[in-house]
Amino acid sequence: MEVKRTFDLLWLLRDKYPREDVLAGKVKGEWKKYSCTDYFNYSHYISAALLELGYKPGDHIATVLQSCPQWNFIDMGMSLAGIVHVPVYPNISEDEYSYIFKHSDAKAIFVGEKILLQRISPAIKNSTNLSAVYSIEQTDDLLSFYDLIEMGKKNLSKHEETLNKIKNETKEDDLLTIIYTSGTTGNPKGVMLSHRNIVTNFIATSYIQPLVYGHHVLSFLPLCHVYERMLNYHFQYKGIGIYYAESLATIGDNLRDIKPHGFTTVPRVLESIYDKIVSKGKDLGKIKKYIFFWAIRLGFKYELEGANGWWYELRRKIAHKLVYIRWQESLGGNIKVIISGGAALQTRLIRMFWAADIKIVEGYGLTETAPVIACNYYTTPNIKFGTVGVILNDVEVKLADDGEILCKGPNVMSGYYKSPELTAQVIDHEGWFHTGDIGVFIDKIFLKITDRKKEIFKNSGGKYVAPQVIENKFKESFFIEQALIVGENEKFTAALICPNFNYLHFWALKHKVHYRDNSDLIKMQVVIDRIQKEINIINRSLSPHEQVRRFRLVKEEWTTATGELSPTLKLKRKVLYSKYDSLLKEMYSYSADEENRTNKDR
Repeated sequence: MEVKRTFDLLWLLRDKYPREDVLAGKVKGEWKKYSCTDYFNYSHYISAALLELGYKPGDHIATVLQSCPQWNFIDMGMSLAGIVHVPVYPNISEDEYSYIFKHSDAKAIFVGEKILLQRISPAIKNSTNLSAVYSIEQTDDLLSFYDLIEMGKKNLSKHEETLNKIKNETKEDDLLTIIYTSGTTGNPKGVMLSHRNIVTNFIATSYIQPLVYGHHVLSFLPLCHVYERMLNYHFQYKGIGIYYAESLATIGDNLRDIKPHGFTTVPRVLESIYDKIVSKGKDLGKIKKYIFFWAIRLGFKYELEGANGWWYELRRKIAHKLVYIRWQESLGGNIKVIISGGAALQTRLIRMFWAADIKIVEGYGLTETAPVIACNYYTTPNIKFGTVGVILNDVEVKLADDGEILCKGPNVMSGYYKSPELTAQVIDHEGWFHTGDIGVFIDKIFLKITDRKKEIFKNSGGKYVAPQVIENKFKESFFIEQALIVGENEKFTAALICPNFNYLHFWALKHKVHYRDNSDLIKMQVVIDRIQKEINIINRSLSPHEQVRRFRLVKEEWTTATGELSPTLKLKRKVLYSKYDSLLKEMYSYSADEENRTNKDR
């Protein structure tokens, strides 16, 4: 069967890939599995219930849900009824909720657990366009997901003719969803994506990785993000079962429990996995610790297809038996591929995981491109470390004179909802979408991202600095969790550094450094000197105008919960500039009432 609309997947799964666990989630400690037939039926029940409640094709309904099988049933139910799905992150601010609910023209909303409902209730009350709220959990005063399932069962035959008519009349270019970009500055923008945008993307990416019908994956990223959502459809398109993790905290347990063949992730999760690997290595005895870190150093040097030579491969086999096999076991033992996206992953980590036969496929794209533009494949020749791979089938890419990546293809959005002026700023008269990312082609076919156009700044000497490149180098240090590179219109480059406190605490214990708390620790000269040593090493790889001349340590960890990171774990630069204004002024020797040029107009 040819898939042209997202709901076509329901028929594909039922007829071509029947399985008892196409979707699964934990309920009271046990995995609740749903078959392809369940998926087909539940989705139709939801669509019939929505029609029974009076919603019509073209209406907008929002969801604020954790990832779970019910998300899929609701998503497909909306699609079958011609309703536009507006998925919203479950961890944004009240102001952002209020803005999205109003701006999206959503008529109703599905909400997850009671705690989440309580948190967003003020925003719901302020949104006059929302006429109904539906819950996933059973409550006394709201219609629940299960109430709608029962309503749909009773009324499916009544609405069958209407649903068939909607199905037959739905075009590939019809609006499927509005996804609000998390953004690092300003109000989020509503990206309008059609069936064609997403369907062509999950079909084009279906050739890049080895998983097929019969395999299953673990899913833990939010489905409201286009990256996880597209890959969710991608897995369905290939008949791959999807198990939803209970939370980020249970990923390790869930991996060992279901022993998946793959999962999708963002770099921060892989960095956390790496940090846990390193922390375990630090606790080993002297000889085992030496072997452990020898294996890590060996992994950092890995090259594809045995390019390092026979002597390296012999040592890698030894490292595999002694060390790497334990890493595989910690991920369940069956991992064939890990798909990473959302931000740049450190190349050294990719090499290390590949050395351990844990193969990572990294790609690149944006919400506006549904999302994938380029991707590394699972096998040579379409893979190159340090790049985001080759351009996807049916997608065109060219570089502007200033190096900005321009994209054209069936994956490019129709525009920003109710914002034609913003749309015109990013899609030119020839149909090229301007990504805002700067890149180059390596070996004429591999795309490499070098920085964000808007984040590149000039120092007072007129020299350009690309902060993300330097920030990624800083994050390679065991001691550094995050870094914010600053220096626009200033005479030198500087950094705010959020230490990796887990590692720093271990180091302090080892070196008998006594402290009360993190605030006390970061002020100690011995700690400052140790971080300076890391910076000196990094500076050797940078041009003179890029080298960090001053830095300040911060006592707080930067997270999405505290507002320094976006839901996709990118630095919110505007928030950080505001929060640490006094530190920035101190680094550049501004008086308390003097304008800090680095912070100006941010």
